[in-house]
Amino acid sequence: IDNKAEDLKIIIKSDSLEKKSKLRNFFEKNNNTIIVPFYEDTNQTLVIIAQKFFNEKKIKISSQNINYIVERARGDRINLTNELEKIANFSNDKLIIELDEITKLTNLAENFSISELADQCLARNRKKTLNILNENNTSHEDNILILKTFLFKLKRLKKLKIDFEAKKNYEETISSFRPQIFWKDKDLVKQQLKLWTLPQIQTLIKKITEIEILIKKNSQINSHIINDFILDGLNQTNN
Repeated sequence: IDNKAEDLKIIIKSDSLEKKSKLRNFFEKNNNTIIVPFYEDTNQTLVIIAQKFFNEKKIKISSQNINYIVERARGDRINLTNELEKIANFSNDKLIIELDEITKLTNLAENFSISELADQCLARNRKKTLNILNENNTSHEDNILILKTFLFKLKRLKKLKIDFEAKKNYEETISSFRPQIFWKDKDLVKQQLKLWTLPQIQTLIKKITEIEILIKKNSQINSHIINDFILDGLNQTNN
């Protein structure tokens, strides 16, 4: 940058930069550089987008129904835009749109991530976990993948728990772990660390092996077996 090289672009993608960050200060104060903050959409920002859309289209819709649409968009602005356009095309000259019409028109763009299901269950976020179970349509192959994902998450959690016993600090344990834990997942992982004891983790790892054998022998009811396993995880206590 100091040499003012032409036809050269350097793009640095980072996590949050505090005000005292040297990198942030350099880019803010240098005349030849720029720095741009980006923020993930929240349900609140998506609700505002949806409200503006319906106001412009002069379509009457309740706040409850807007929240429902936003929830089904799963935090993705592109998904939301697609659903809004679908509703607008359907409504045509209709001035009011009802919930049953929205339900028929809108769909989740895809099943909730299996990784998200495992993370929410291990964090014992009951409402989110049950919502994922209700929305997803899983196949026999998906159920095997769910078990494999739980096994991977639990083995990672076991290593983290062992590290924590030595460090006695959640932030240090998570930050120093390799492979690195993505910043968006750190709060969930911290919650999991607080909730699960090492013996519980080891018991659950052993149980997954038993369940995998069971669902391979009972393919017709494997979804029920998986659901029971997940619900048991939600109901675990630290006692």
